[in-house]
Amino acid sequence: MTTWWEVALGVFGGLLVLWLALVLVLWIEQRRHASGASLRDLLRLAPDVARLLKRLTADPTLSIGVRIWLTVLLVYLLSPIDVIPDFVPVLGYADDAIVVAIALRFATRRAGSDAVQRHWPGTPDGLTAVLRLAGLKSST
Repeated sequence: MTTWWEVALGVFGGLLVLWLALVLVLWIEQRRHASGASLRDLLRLAPDVARLLKRLTADPTLSIGVRIWLTVLLVYLLSPIDVIPDFVPVLGYADDAIVVAIALRFATRRAGSDAVQRHWPGTPDGLTAVLRLAGLKSST
């Protein structure tokens, strides 16, 4: 007969394996798109990217799927629950940056570079970095 601590240990072990798998997937995804903007670029642009996400989410001309994806991303960023807790040096913020990069790439490719340029609140250099991160070309 299994005891309660064996069940708890099994659940904890399973969650740990799932967490490690997710961290590995995020790391592989970041390495695969290393030719775009770096995580350092994204972290430097964080306030402008947050405003861009908010503006794109509120744009009724974008498809509902893109707006839902962006809303989920904003909820994740505002949530105190992270894949890697923020108190872990470097990695704590890197997971947020990787998640933002993946979601931004997905959403902006569907929204298009025109929508990103229309809603971009920052500098032209910042816009270039975000478009590069998303794998889009500037239309201007």
